[in-house]
Amino acid sequence: MPLNKHDLIPPRQWIFENFKEFLQFLKSTNFSKSILIGVAVTVPIIVGLQLGHFEIGLAICFGAFWSSPSDVNGSYRHKKIGILFSAALAMLVSFIGGYLHIQTLLLLPVLGVLTFAISLISVYGFRASLISFSGLLALVLSFAHDAQELEIYQYALLVGVGGLWYLTLSMLWYRINPKAQTEEILTEILVLTAEYLEARGNLIGPKSDRKKQQSILYTLQSKLTENHETLREILIRTRKSSGNSIYEDKRLLVFVQLVEMLETAMANPVNYDKMDTLFKQHPEFVEYYQNLIFQISGQLREIADAGSNPGKLPGNSVLTESFKNLGAVITGFREHNRTEDYEGYLMLQNLFEYQEKQFEKLKRIKWLLGNPDTDALDFINREDSRRFIVPQDYDPRLLLRSFSFKSTIFKHSLRIAVTVMIGYALGSFFHFQNPYWILLTIIVIMRPSYGLTKSRSKDRIIGTIIGGAIASGTVFLVHSPYLFGALGIVSLVIAFSMVQKNYKASATFITLSVVFIYAILRPDIMTVIQYRILDTLIGAALSFAAMLWLWPAWGFLEIRQHIGKSVTANRTYLAEITGYYQKKGVVPTAYKVSRMEAFLETSNLSSAFQRMAQEPPSKQKNLDTIYELVVLNHTFLSSLASLSTYIQYNTTTDASDTFTGAMGMIDENLAQVIQVLGDGNANPGSIATTGKFDFEQHLPEFQPENQKTMEIDPQMERDSQEAHLVWEQLKWLFSISEKMRRLTAGTLLQ
Repeated sequence: MPLNKHDLIPPRQWIFENFKEFLQFLKSTNFSKSILIGVAVTVPIIVGLQLGHFEIGLAICFGAFWSSPSDVNGSYRHKKIGILFSAALAMLVSFIGGYLHIQTLLLLPVLGVLTFAISLISVYGFRASLISFSGLLALVLSFAHDAQELEIYQYALLVGVGGLWYLTLSMLWYRINPKAQTEEILTEILVLTAEYLEARGNLIGPKSDRKKQQSILYTLQSKLTENHETLREILIRTRKSSGNSIYEDKRLLVFVQLVEMLETAMANPVNYDKMDTLFKQHPEFVEYYQNLIFQISGQLREIADAGSNPGKLPGNSVLTESFKNLGAVITGFREHNRTEDYEGYLMLQNLFEYQEKQFEKLKRIKWLLGNPDTDALDFINREDSRRFIVPQDYDPRLLLRSFSFKSTIFKHSLRIAVTVMIGYALGSFFHFQNPYWILLTIIVIMRPSYGLTKSRSKDRIIGTIIGGAIASGTVFLVHSPYLFGALGIVSLVIAFSMVQKNYKASATFITLSVVFIYAILRPDIMTVIQYRILDTLIGAALSFAAMLWLWPAWGFLEIRQHIGKSVTANRTYLAEITGYYQKKGVVPTAYKVSRMEAFLETSNLSSAFQRMAQEPPSKQKNLDTIYELVVLNHTFLSSLASLSTYIQYNTTTDASDTFTGAMGMIDENLAQVIQVLGDGNANPGSIATTGKFDFEQHLPEFQPENQKTMEIDPQMERDSQEAHLVWEQLKWLFSISEKMRRLTAGTLLQ
């Protein structure tokens, strides 16, 4: 019976694994950053109170808090620049905000323009969106504090000092523990790769839920691609800025092996129909292969647990024995089924060799982490490695080009600006206790995508209600302001540490922190709790309504572009594979870059489809067709990876005219898909049809001519194995590209 990695585990093991996960959380950069924020915001307040200058301490506290969002994983240089820009923006906004205590009718348009301008900064990428968030926080909270002792310019300058204070703490922590983020992301990639392999192993079973498992694979691949991008930036940019680092170089070599493990996993298997037929006739091989895959994934988890301790790395003996046993079984199959099912033997042998490649990469990872002699390492060329970083366009003209309703960020900026104006108008008209809480809820909840805004709205409401309920019970039992202060700080640290992992829990602790801090300042704490919940409900409702009715950015409006980018990246990868198969030699950097871009764009497409699937059914236009295209595009990349892996690690024959012609027809299909996607007015009838008959005529079914001759001629058998795999992949690639061409030409995705 096929194995299943998701079987129920004993309670003791469940407790142990959760406790281990809790310990890992305490060692995570999210938790350490939350401690850093806690120190950054509390020390100025305590010092200010001790010296009798509370407002100075509060201004520095605000500056530190507003500068912290851009302190995320990435290169050290980008972190510093991000924090400095956040501090500068918060200082500027605080200066402007100091003059915004004017009549509501005059304030609303100014508030809208400022919100729009700050939000538009997000066009420059993820870190820029965090800088933008810092500016919005500073703008909203400028309504919460009216400086009494300080001049407006003094308050703004002290906010800037607070940003520098946080930057100093962040730099100090990095110097103390410079390897923390590298080790954490590398561990995350090891675990995600293990999960990806396990999902692939579960797919082998003929009774597996293929659609569910494929969905899991897409999600895991998106997470892996995101983590790959982050680690790639950390390792390559760190090497660029600080010179050669043996530690960074070794981790980069480990990272390369993990990327290649992902490609090999995607490549094997591809055509599940043929695999099911083979395993139905010989079901004993299902368990053999699953055992092998699960053992490899298990060792990746052990490597992740070992961390930087070479003594905890797993050995090779168990896997070596497993490969030896399976190899013997395949040899026996070949002897007994030489003439009846030679093609089945070749398929089993190819599957076996793919897993051997995974084992080789696994052994190299363990060797690299085991502190090998530096002279034995073949380091990656620094100039070539920089080509793997996707550059961000910081051209000021990008802002002007974004002034279009075709831009998602432009529509989001306009939407959030109008919503903030409505929220403040409601809070002022109905004389809410703290109308800025409505604005705070809006800027925290509202995101460019409908699905994320909806989920954050729900989590925010639930978290606020739970936090309010817990706080209500606590204030009846606790009356010490010092205890309130301690609880507020602890709640704040926990809230920040859980923002990325569990937003609902984070919202709960944020509410607790706010209530405990207010409990020190105000006696009517129950009124504060009521207004906190009410303001959150209003802010969430406004955010959700705005996503529905104010220039909505529905997925079907942009999915066409994502499909086009992914198909284009796959086509470039196809061209690189064709060129390499023809020329052989050392794998060029352009080849590897094209592979990276194909993986990245396929991951982006999967994410875009997931966002679309979370939208209202009425907005899910052509959902079935788009889903089929997403699956076909992913399968096409898997087939490319299969071909790529084989030709990289095996000596192949010269490329024939038949191979070149077949690749040309596949490329033509992709070109027509891109043509239709790029031209919304294309006429389906004008798209040429690549004849399947011609393709089949040039590339017939694989037929080994003489098994007896191959039996005594290893080279002929090797050529036969190559022909079988290449033939199968070419037929499969053409079939997929033909389906994609028909789907796009038939619907135009309108």
